[in-house]
Amino acid sequence: MSFTVDLHLHTTASDGTLTPTQLVKLLAENGLKLIAITDHDSLEGIPEAKAELVKHPGMTLIPGVEISADIDDSEVHVLGYHLDENNPELQKVLAHFRKGREGRGEKMVAKLNEMGFAITWERVVELAQGGAIARPHVARALLEKGYITELREAFDKYIGRGGPAYVSREKMSPADSVELISKFGGIPVLAHPTYTKDPESLVASLVSKGLAGMEVYYKNYNEKTVNWLHDIAKRHGLLALGGSDYHASHESDEVEPGLVGPPAENGQRLLEMGPR
Repeated sequence: MSFTVDLHLHTTASDGTLTPTQLVKLLAENGLKLIAITDHDSLEGIPEAKAELVKHPGMTLIPGVEISADIDDSEVHVLGYHLDENNPELQKVLAHFRKGREGRGEKMVAKLNEMGFAITWERVVELAQGGAIARPHVARALLEKGYITELREAFDKYIGRGGPAYVSREKMSPADSVELISKFGGIPVLAHPTYTKDPESLVASLVSKGLAGMEVYYKNYNEKTVNWLHDIAKRHGLLALGGSDYHASHESDEVEPGLVGPPAENGQRLLEMGPR
């Protein structure tokens, strides 16, 4: 079964490996009609994606971003849709977040060096290709040196929360993330809710802050999980959305765009929530 909506995609503007141009071309080849590019703390890839989109008149792009937050001992991600990449105040906030990621990454490399891993910060910067530097770039530096066999191994063993090379960053609560997105006219949506221990309690706490939707259809969710999350979304009046979270990283759990996604009518509802 193929899907025409994918609302969770990454490019070289953050930790994806395809440029915005390359990603849009791939999405067009795969038959996508409605897409959202949601790079981490970055809207930098949107202008390039829009330029390529002109060549594919059957496709519509929703500008988006993915913001990380913390709750207890886990990390929460909130997607923001219909954000304006030309808003200078928003761009200043996102640039601050990216600067924090950069400092964090450099400290992680230093810790890994102390552990005997011969990777360099300069190489991590090169792997980021000018985009927002994130932990996957550190993981890729480890991968190309043969220290790990998959990116996830770096998180499981070294740079994930609680790992020996983990470095915390400036904290933002999920509620703060939702309110920030709303402040700039965006539509806040909870990403991959099963990454938290109690998705329903988290959702319930964020609805009053302006949460408008949650990912129900996600790259590796089975039918049971989708049905469970759909019920949560319905109880709280949230739009059931989702996507592949595609990074073109070639990991074993990666799903090609077009193989997972929300119903087209749900994507249309999100599209209609944007600026006129």
